Amino acid sequence: MISVIIPTWNAARVLPRCFESLISGVVGGLVRDVIVADGGSDDDTLAIADAAGAHVVKAARSRGARMASGASSARGDWLLFLYPETALESGWEKEAEDFLDRVTLERPRAATFRYALDGFGVDTRRRENVARLRAAIFGLPYGDQGLLLPKRFYRALGGHSVAPMEDVDLIRRIGRGRLIALRSRAINKEEDEPGLRRSALLAALHAVRMPRALVSFIGE
Repeated sequence: MISVIIPTWNAARVLPRCFESLISGVVGGLVRDVIVADGGSDDDTLAIADAAGAHVVKAARSRGARMASGASSARGDWLLFLYPETALESGWEKEAEDFLDRVTLERPRAATFRYALDGFGVDTRRRENVARLRAAIFGLPYGDQGLLLPKRFYRALGGHSVAPMEDVDLIRRIGRGRLIALRSRAINKEEDEPGLRRSALLAALHAVRMPRALVSFIGE
C-alpha cells in the first residue's frame, strides 16, 4: 500500500532509528517498500539502507530532488515522505491505515503526524508548541512531521520542487482544506539547534507573506 520515501545525505547516525519505527508497518503489510533517496552520502548510510532491505535511489543533492526521485521509484499507491531523523511512534500504522480507508479518489487528502521531540525540559515543550502553533495558524506543518498522500494526488500536484523550502511549497499546493493532522507523533531528535527551528518558521512566514512586524517579533 504505502511506499516510504526517506531523503538521505550522511544520515547513518539517525537512519536506524527511523527504520525501526517502520517495522510494525512492514510486518503488518501496510508498508510495501522503503526507498532511500540519497544525495551522495559518504558515510555508512547506503550500507545501513542495504542491510535493512531498502531500495536505494541516487539523486541530486537538493532534498526536493531526492524526494521526487524516490517518488518516481515507488511501487505503492500511497507515498509517505519521512526524514531520516524522524521516527514514528508505536501504533502509527493503525491510524494511518484508518486514514487510507477514509480517503477517496474523488476527494483526495494528505496527512501529517504530530510534531514531537525526543528530549525533555521546558525548551523542548516550547519548541513543540511553536510547531503546533505554526500548523494551526498558518496551515504549515514542518517537513519532519512526515507527509502521507496518494501517489496519484502527488503527481497531480506536480510533486516536489527542487527549490528551497520544497516542503512548504508542496503543502501550499495541497491546501489547508485537504490536509489532515493525525494524532500519532513524528518524534524528532532533540539535537537539532533551536535556531534552526526559528529560521524555518521565519522562512515560512516570509513564504506566506506575513506582515513584517510579525516576522520581526518572532525573530527576536
